[in-house]
Amino acid sequence: LGANDRIRIALVGCGNRGMYVSGLFAKNENARVAAYTDIYEDKFAAAAAKYSGARREKDIDSLLASDVDAVLIATPAFLHPEHFEKAVNARKHIFLEKPAGVDAKGCHRVLRAARRADPTKRISMDYQQRYGTEYRKAHAVVKSGELGAIKQIRAAWMGGGPAVVKGHSPAEEKIRNWFFYRELSGDILIEQDCHNIDVVNWFMDTHPVKVTGYGTQAIRKYGDIYDSLACTFQFADGTIFSYTANQFRTPGWTDVSEAFICEKGAVNVSRQGYTLWRGKGAPETAKTSYDITMDNVNQFIEGARTGKLENAALWGAESTLVAVMALQACTTGKEVTWDKVKPA
Repeated sequence: LGANDRIRIALVGCGNRGMYVSGLFAKNENARVAAYTDIYEDKFAAAAAKYSGARREKDIDSLLASDVDAVLIATPAFLHPEHFEKAVNARKHIFLEKPAGVDAKGCHRVLRAARRADPTKRISMDYQQRYGTEYRKAHAVVKSGELGAIKQIRAAWMGGGPAVVKGHSPAEEKIRNWFFYRELSGDILIEQDCHNIDVVNWFMDTHPVKVTGYGTQAIRKYGDIYDSLACTFQFADGTIFSYTANQFRTPGWTDVSEAFICEKGAVNVSRQGYTLWRGKGAPETAKTSYDITMDNVNQFIEGARTGKLENAALWGAESTLVAVMALQACTTGKEVTWDKVKPA
């Protein structure tokens, strides 16, 4: 691209997340939404109204065959492996919504495609925490060794769930409400809680080797996914990672964060900022007042334009596989090891 050229973004999947994140792309002066595709007319209409200068494409194949520079994949989670593979084959810059897939097979497919991807293209995943300013500062402190080694980890996603979509025909039910069906979303552990898992993998520079867990439908009876769960992970060095999640938080209270308890201090970090304890004395705090997805989007655009490349699908699929491992533990009631999900 020339110095003044804008990245031409193609949106695959014009649902809530796709329209939101593509809107962040549109805010960057170095990018423009040039094309979009979906399978429903109401979604096409929403995209046409928001991006009047963009081109409607009948499907992902025709979209990828066009002159777009980058593709934002925001389709239901079970389609991510197929659509990612197509985008790799088309040699586009890729911004993939998490998770990599809904099961080990899908994650392995993403990994195989990522390993043969064009090395001149940027591949990012929407694990926003890795790109957030305060997250990176907290990570730098922990990795500097100032606080000593990480000795225990606690993380949680105690929040609300998505609304049920209504007003469609029975034939469209599962796709319109794909999040609520395990075979399409991977349950809350894979579709949502992979965020916390990815942060822990990032800070630990590796993945857990085993996990036990339990899940239930405590309040929500719609679909077949959990609305609450608890898991205990262990790393190869013996470090314990305790995790809890739900989607029926008490109104007015929430906890979506990760805490790393180290030998000489501790840090609790979230999308709202961090609190850092260095032994005695008052803790240090830093606040984030915006959606850190913007950091990911901006760094993707800059990287695609200037050659600051990454292949995030490699570690993104690994984090998703840890969530797959945890879901297997919850559904079977047995301890599950990394050997059950690891790629060949």
